[in-house]
Parts: sequence; C-alpha cells; structure tokens
Amino acid sequence: MEKLLDVQQLKVDFTTKDGALTAIKDVTMHIRAGETLCIVGESGSGKTVTSKTIMRLIDYENGKISDGSIVVDDIDVTQLPQKKLRSIRGKKVAMIFQEPMAAFDPVFTIGSQIIETILEHKQSSKSEAKNRALYLLKRVGISDAELRLNQYPNELSGGMLQRAMIAMALACGPDLLIADEPTTALDVTIQAQILQLLQELKEELGMSILLITHDMGVAAEMADRIIVMYAGRIVEHATASQLFALPHHPYTYGLLQSITTLDSDRSKKLYSIKGSIPALAELPSGCEFHPRCPYASERCFIESPPLLEINNRQTACWHAEEIVKKHGGEQSVLEAKVKVPSQKETVQTSAAHTRETLFTVQELSKYYPISKNVFSRKQSYIRAVDNVSFTIDKGETFGLVGESGSGKSTLGRVLLQLEKLTSGKVFFQGQDLSKLAAKELRKKRKDMQVIYQDPYGSVNPRWKIGDIIGEPLQVHESLSMKEKKDRVQELLEVVGLNKSGYDRYPHEFSGGQRQRIAIARAIALNPQFVLADEAVSALDVSVQAQIVNLLQDLQRERSLTYLFIAHGLNIVRHISDRIGVMYLGQLVEMAASEELFLHPAHHYTKGLINSIPSIDPNRSRERISIQGEIPSPANPPAGCRFHTRCPAATARCREEQPIFREIQKGHWVACHDPV
Repeated sequence: MEKLLDVQQLKVDFTTKDGALTAIKDVTMHIRAGETLCIVGESGSGKTVTSKTIMRLIDYENGKISDGSIVVDDIDVTQLPQKKLRSIRGKKVAMIFQEPMAAFDPVFTIGSQIIETILEHKQSSKSEAKNRALYLLKRVGISDAELRLNQYPNELSGGMLQRAMIAMALACGPDLLIADEPTTALDVTIQAQILQLLQELKEELGMSILLITHDMGVAAEMADRIIVMYAGRIVEHATASQLFALPHHPYTYGLLQSITTLDSDRSKKLYSIKGSIPALAELPSGCEFHPRCPYASERCFIESPPLLEINNRQTACWHAEEIVKKHGGEQSVLEAKVKVPSQKETVQTSAAHTRETLFTVQELSKYYPISKNVFSRKQSYIRAVDNVSFTIDKGETFGLVGESGSGKSTLGRVLLQLEKLTSGKVFFQGQDLSKLAAKELRKKRKDMQVIYQDPYGSVNPRWKIGDIIGEPLQVHESLSMKEKKDRVQELLEVVGLNKSGYDRYPHEFSGGQRQRIAIARAIALNPQFVLADEAVSALDVSVQAQIVNLLQDLQRERSLTYLFIAHGLNIVRHISDRIGVMYLGQLVEMAASEELFLHPAHHYTKGLINSIPSIDPNRSRERISIQGEIPSPANPPAGCRFHTRCPAATARCREEQPIFREIQKGHWVACHDPV
C-alpha cells in the first residue's frame, strides 16, 4: 500500500540564547492510508515536536528542519514556502491540539471559525459552508448543533470543545489527522467517547491518524503500530500486538511495567523507571537512556545504538536480544501484572474498617450564588456540594473519584475550611471546624495540609526551595536559621531529593521533582491529614508511580491520613482503602476499594470503570455505557441526578431522588435499582 506520509532522517533544531539545541534526531517513520500510528513516551521525549514539524508549525517557534524530508502525498513539505503550506494544512493534513481552548480564537463564535476554515480551502458559498459546519458538529456528537454554532469557545465544556475542534479539523476532509494528546485533559468517560468518535470517523472517511499520547491504554486501544520515543529519538517501532506482548527496548518495558491496571496487585509497590528524562542541553553521551537503564554496559556509555531490525520490528538497543531471551519465555508484560483478588482479600479489606475516626462530615453543602436577575426574586445557586455525609478514619486513604464538575475539589477545600460551608458540619478530631475562631483554626491547620495538582502554580517561583519548604516551619515553630535549614534538608532527603536543592529555584526542577518539593512542604509540620488534590494527574506514568510509592511510604512511616482526589481510577484503586464516587455534588457510592471495583452497585460507577482503556490491544471493549456530559450544577436534573445519562433509568428515577443507603456492610449506594 502507498505511503500517505513518509518521514526520513528528520532532525529539528531550536534556536536558543545559548545556541542551537537538537530536539529530535534521525526520526524515520511512515503512515499508510487508513492506518493509525501512535507515538508514545514521557514528556520531553519529542512527540509533540515531531507532530508539529510535519505541519511545519515549528517555523513559528524558533525551530527549523536541519536535515531529512517529510513527504505528504508525494509533496516534500520541507521545501515549501509558508504560503503554499496553507493549502496542505487543513486539506491534506489537519491537527487536533491538546488544549482546545488555545486553538480557538475566543472572540469569534465556533461556527464562524469552522466556516472560515471551509471557505479557505473549498470552492463553496457561505450558506454551503454553514450547512457543512452544522453537519460536522452533529457528526461529532454535539447536541443542539444550531445553538452551539453561534456560541463562543468559553461557553462550551472541555469535552464539547474537543469535539468542536475535531469538527474543525475535519472541515476539509483531510487524509491525515494528527491528534496531539487529544484526551489528556478529559475525564475517563469523555475520553472514551472521543476515542470511539475518532475510530468511527477514521473508518467512515478512510482517514489515517497520527496519535500522540503518553497513555499506553489509549495507544493499545487505538494503534495499528506504535513508535516509542525517548530524548528526541525513536527507540522502538512495532505493531501494537508485538509491543505489548514482548517489548524489545528496556525503556518500553519500563513504561509498560509502570502502568497501573484494574488487575494490578495492590499489595506490591508500583514499578517506576528510576530518574527522569534528561533536558536537551544535558543529554548524556552514548545511549541517551543508559543513566536509567538496568542493562547499561560500558558500550552504552560510549556508543549510541542505531535503530535496527530485530524480529520483524525496529529497536535501538545494544542488549535487545538479551532482553528478549530474558523475558521471552515469561508471561507477557500484561499477564505478569495481573493478580485477580480473591473473595477472601475483598472481605479483609472491608473488615479492616475498625480504626479511630479523624474526620466526620455531616450533611455538608456548599452553594455558590449566581448573580440574581433584577426581574426575579428567586436567588439561584451552583450546588457544588449537596448534602454529603461520610467519615475518614485515622491512617486510611479515602479516595474520591468522579468527573470534572462533580464537586470533588470543592469538597476537599471545604473540609479544610479553605472555603466556608453553606450548611452541615465538619468535625476534625471531634472538633467542629466551622465553630473555630481564625486563630484556633490557624493552629489546627498545622495538622491539615494540601498537595495541589500544579506544584509550580502553588509556590512563589522567586523563592528558593529552602524558603518554600521552610515557610510552614517559620509560621508555626520558633526555629533558628540553622535549625530550619537542617530540617528542610532532612525533608528533601525524605522525599528522595538531594539536599543541595535547598538553594535552587522551582524552575530548575522537573514536574515530578516539583511534586516531591510540594510533598516535603506538606509534611514539614508532621500533620495528621493531607489532602492530595489531583496530585499525580498531570504526571507521566513512571513519575506518577514514583509519587504514589512515596506517598504510601510516608503514610506508613508517619501514620498519615489521606483524602486522595483523582480522575485516574486505576491509581485511586491502588492507593485507597475506601473510595467515594461523586456525581453532580453528591456521593452516589462508597465502599472498600476492592469491593467497589469488583462489585460496583451504581450505574455511574460501572460506567466509569468500563470507560478505562484496556492495555490489551487484542481485547475488544464493550460499547460505552455513559453517553453525554455532566449537567450544570446550577440546574441539576430532578429525581436521580444521573438519570439523564443512565442506561437503566426508569420513570421513578426521573421523579424521585434515591436515598444514600447501606446495601451491605460498608457498601453504600444512592440508586433505586443497583447493578
């Protein structure tokens, strides 16, 4: 079959104040018509630069192609001036970006931007272009397409905006669609919908897809072939089945081992690749992966391995055959990770619930008033958290899951009194926090700390690490400068960082290292409780595993209690003793971790679990059970709030709100007809 895209020996340099930096080197790949090729790897491996180079978008970012060729449908785009490239972009090759809000112009409506794209490339009238835009919005599953056509980007939810961007990319019927992390910022349910949509469109339009992702589950579900990149080079290239059955490169093996699945053994630590990906200015000699590789030899330090054909696939490793011999006779990586829990283990997890209670939450609600209409006497509210009750025991990890907009983070903030509750009560160690004066609450805060999703955004970038971690000590304890420095350096070592980091600034650390700094700050005062709000969501799979292992080690050593908020269900299952599932401000299910995943009772919980991508490329997934998006908390549906999306909804569900009840010891659910 003819190659639609053919990239040969591609090298890209970026101009910096310190001279040219090579971002990708010796990249060779191809895509045939109707094929999906996935590029995977950690952040900084060169995936996005490769995709932008194919579109020649790096020209606008101080980048230049210093070697190689990119041939799209017999046209070498490296030789074309920018004016001629405009006829290629959109018509032959289109792109979906990771952040749709940045791709749309906020001052123009969605419809006007799609129509402009069609008129730019096709000989059609404005009314024909409008009809096509309407058709595309309907085709990508946007409800009320006529209304959405006249709305602005900020009026659409994340999932809808991603669909609108796919519609704009498809406006001119491209042969190749480049999707750069199209589902990373989305909930697991919306991710499943977008992936299914891409599969359907590919088959319907005969398109090819180049998918960039760091989620191996997404790659397993979508890819025909997979390319693994590390530090700007391709280190492995194989079919999806070959790669997941027996990886040939130690980096690929490490990535697959780092994946947490619903079948992973919770009693074991998560596997992680030691260290982190090097900066472009600090690449090691020889094989770039050797500082992190368990197989590294003297040759790896000196000589960089070329991409060679081994067993009908390509890999760049001097020890590939040794790795194959070692792991070839074993189970596949996927099978080795699986440990199905027994009924006995499930019962033990449930029975372990006999500890002292640390937090008691009673009928907690948090409403935000919406500016009142001058003609209306009735004040309307956003019901962010609505009548939630539960307890957190000392020394346990309570996981909280649900889609964006379900009220998880708001609940966490109200728990720590970072926001005042509207009604209800929160007891910490038997004390009602809402009754405490500001001075008393400040003293209590010593025992309650937070780790945020974005560690860089939650610290002052002009402060040194020593000052950032030492600030809580300065506020709550009277220490000399030497005592403070000793304590901070000790904390840096506790979280796995070098104490020499004391005098460095946040920007000098990687994402995973910055999260470790945030953890060091959170545990500085030996708190009893830590709120981890999406603390690992933005991290690569291997770094995520490192941070989860660290949190669990600290919990054992310091008797910490966690509220762990996340939308990655596999990680929540691994770290949590009990899990609460939130939907539109309410708890809809609560149970011991293993019990919840083995026997989900609420249709929403079951839908969330079914939406998780499988890391077995040979396993076909059943159709998605949750369609649509979470409704607005300003106007929640009557009856059961989930009935608008529930496949098992009845007339009773539409009229009567279900009671949150215990269906067996420790397993609570709010559903008229549990699964």
